[in-house]
Amino acid sequence: MAEVRVDSLEFFKSHWTAWRYLGVAHLRVENWKNLYVFYSILSNLLVTLCYPVHLGMSLFRNRTLTEDILNLTTFATCTACSVKCLLYAYNIKDVLEMERLLRLLDERVVGPEQRSIYGQVRVQLRNVLYVFIGIYMPCALFAELSFLFKEERGLMYPAWFPFDWLHSTRNYYIANAYQIVGITFQLLQNYVSDCFPAVVLCLISSHIKMLYKRFEKVGLDPARDAEKDLEACITDHKHILELFRRIEAFISLPMLIQFTVTALNVCIGIAGLVFFVSEPMARMYFIFYSLAMPLQIFPSCFFGTDNEYWFGRLHYAAFSCNWHTKNRSFKRKMMLFVEQSLKKSTAVAGGMMRIHLDTFFSTLKGAYSLFTIIIRMRK
Repeated sequence: MAEVRVDSLEFFKSHWTAWRYLGVAHLRVENWKNLYVFYSILSNLLVTLCYPVHLGMSLFRNRTLTEDILNLTTFATCTACSVKCLLYAYNIKDVLEMERLLRLLDERVVGPEQRSIYGQVRVQLRNVLYVFIGIYMPCALFAELSFLFKEERGLMYPAWFPFDWLHSTRNYYIANAYQIVGITFQLLQNYVSDCFPAVVLCLISSHIKMLYKRFEKVGLDPARDAEKDLEACITDHKHILELFRRIEAFISLPMLIQFTVTALNVCIGIAGLVFFVSEPMARMYFIFYSLAMPLQIFPSCFFGTDNEYWFGRLHYAAFSCNWHTKNRSFKRKMMLFVEQSLKKSTAVAGGMMRIHLDTFFSTLKGAYSLFTIIIRMRK
């Protein structure tokens, strides 16, 4: 059986590719750097900044209530997407430090038992990728179909343009080309900002599990120096904690924004679906949109919960090793590690909300509460 090659950075390749297209990967660009900086400024000015603005200028000024609801949900999502992308771009250097820590942790993976855990990570992250494809494809499809089946000339998303697109064929094609290119750019931003936290949190969970296995074997082999093995495991734990703090700081504000926008858009989407939208394609779009919004935060919340669980079990691993036959120095170091590992480690968004399944369900409850307010206002 072929040995599984351990390389956590392989899961970052798609993200670096996306960041390169989004104009925020200047740290990885060596050739034509000035040209890339120009491309970065131009693309982010035209899309990251101007796309939400051109949607926001049309808020509650559209021809129908359906268009107003579509405009509002798209504006909220695109604005959040742009802000998250700018936050990630500002802190992109932290990703390089995360990669350094992951290389150190990868070097410590030995034996088929630990490598099998790493093999499971590939399956989990492939499933995460399928979740995001399942989110974006139906939404994009029904947004396009809703646009194509319009009886009169219109835009994919209701928006404002500084020219008359309704009565000019040339301007009409320019407006739609801008919206198609812009929403593709924004979907790429959304993918990397929602998928990256889940990937890193998943890798942290897997490395905690592998550290657990290494702890269990400390002191079992008389040919090895048990105290040095213990010290190496404690160093691994420090690296994992540093990686955890890095990713927490990196995703803290973006995740807070995403939680807020998810609650708002789920509420607006369901309210529009139940009370206001009658066109079949628009109804299908809002059905998939209302399902997609919570699915965007679910992988990060799931792996955030997994992190908390495995961090909380490390002290059991320490006591599973062959500690009772060792000297006082070994036992002292082990007890210091146990005291350190008892400290609860939970990723927090914006210093307020845990990146946890409890927060996922609280977000849905918040959306429901807003929905009940809308029902009462209608009565």
